[in-house]
Amino acid sequence: MLNLKDINWKKPGLFAAGVAFGTAGIKILTSNDAKKLYTNCTAAVLRAKSCVMKTATSVQENAGDILAEAKQINEDRVAEAEAEVVDDFCETEETAEDTAEATEE
Repeated sequence: MLNLKDINWKKPGLFAAGVAFGTAGIKILTSNDAKKLYTNCTAAVLRAKSCVMKTATSVQENAGDILAEAKQINEDRVAEAEAEVVDDFCETEETAEDTAEATEE
């Protein structure tokens, strides 16, 4: 015969508590208050998404402006370097002509 004192009540007790809390949890999760909470949380997430998207768009626009300005700076530097090379070449020719004239005299 089965003696009630010999039964380990821990496992069946935990199972019963889980069922009770599970059932109560489902009722809580499907209540109107919970629905309001879910709605408010979803609205907050959508607001945050909108804010993040605005920031991302602003960063992309600024990155495009920065890239365009950097390219323009590099083009200006190349043009300056080419102008210096032409100026140096012209000065070298003038110096060579002056030297040739001085030698002829």
